[in-house]
Amino acid sequence: MATARSLLVDLFACASVLTLSACASLPSVHYLDPALTAPRTVSIENSRGNNLSQANVKAMLDRRLRHSDVDLQARAALEEAATGSPLIAGNQVTLLYDGPQTMTAMMAAIKDAKNSINLETYIFDQDELGLRFADLLIAKQIEGVTVNILYDSIGTINTPREFFERMRLAGIRLLEFNPVNPLARSGSWEPNNRDHRKILVVDGRIGFTGGVNISNTYSRSSLFRSKSRAGQQTGWRDTHIRIEGPAVAALQMVFIDGWESQHAGELIDRNYFPRLAPAGERIVRVLASSPDSNHAIYRAYVMAMQQATTSIHLTAAYFVPDVQIVEALKNAAARGVDVKLVLSGATDSGLVRHAGQSFYAQLLAAGVKLYQLKVSVLHAKTAVIDGVWSTVGSTNLDTRSFLHNNEINVIVLGDEFGASMESAFAEDLRGSTEVTIESWGQRPLSDRIKEFAARTLEYWL
Repeated sequence: MATARSLLVDLFACASVLTLSACASLPSVHYLDPALTAPRTVSIENSRGNNLSQANVKAMLDRRLRHSDVDLQARAALEEAATGSPLIAGNQVTLLYDGPQTMTAMMAAIKDAKNSINLETYIFDQDELGLRFADLLIAKQIEGVTVNILYDSIGTINTPREFFERMRLAGIRLLEFNPVNPLARSGSWEPNNRDHRKILVVDGRIGFTGGVNISNTYSRSSLFRSKSRAGQQTGWRDTHIRIEGPAVAALQMVFIDGWESQHAGELIDRNYFPRLAPAGERIVRVLASSPDSNHAIYRAYVMAMQQATTSIHLTAAYFVPDVQIVEALKNAAARGVDVKLVLSGATDSGLVRHAGQSFYAQLLAAGVKLYQLKVSVLHAKTAVIDGVWSTVGSTNLDTRSFLHNNEINVIVLGDEFGASMESAFAEDLRGSTEVTIESWGQRPLSDRIKEFAARTLEYWL
């Protein structure tokens, strides 16, 4: 996010290549089994964790498709077979469009906490917003609410240790994920594996996830759905979601699994899993991935692209796809699917940007439409496919997210939520400039050289 932090990450990636390239070849990232066969049934859990009957499943999915003829049940069954995760019914899902809206909602939930607050974040900066967030968490801990924070070592590399020590002295339990210092790590040292998740669970009843970090970068509104005037300084464009209902338990489990992966002992015993009544009508699937997992998020993305019949609309802050995603996008465009990608016009990582742009020519030639956001710095990672399959999360469309990071995404099925996602995508398009095959062919030779060089580091970026 910040320039200094991004530079450190880029340098770390280069150092990793120089260290490891002599003794290891890069693994294949084609790990999705194309021969996967969907089962005849799909699982949807209710608020008690029980599976609904297949008749109820069909009726529930049909109600989510008031304006579409997509066979959502077949797609859901295939996705379940690929990811191993069931659908969860009875949720309220609120789309949060930028930093101020997200921070306001998260702070409101924290202020009302009575039992526990579990926060997992990649970045936690010591700045105006970070200090406000820390002060609020300290106040809740003093009130008797148990506060647990899991933060990434690289993501917080610019944050003074005194910032975290102040919270620790107040009684908050803090855990640094995969410390860069090998002497501070329990278990194996894997510095290239990072915790990129953003999760907040309050009292086990309200959950948040998406792309927003705890940083002053998000204290200003983007131009997205705001009344900011032209020329006014704007914030980063990102997306988060707020969830109430049974799916919050899945978010809580992801947080606890991440904590336990660091071998730092069990969390203080609290009521992390209260009984959750239905809170809405949204059907969701919570997917978490890590370097040693089944790459569920990648599988879900590729499968959704392969199954698309009308549209693929992706908003991708960091876009360095593997060959299989490139082929899925090209094949979709070839069969007449409207494939549009909103990508970064400005970025905090030059290496990632140039690596991603090395794919532009072949995508444009295949009929994929590319746009670069100009009104704000793009940090969102979202997709809406056929207007009925939507996802919001922490996962970038790059090899780092799919192979090296701990990530989380929530998939929401249905055309009503899909319409909100399409509206958001349309706003992003209005703030973007299209990249045409003619204009791209006229870029300078220096840019082509940078793209070629950055592409060689794709696996590590």
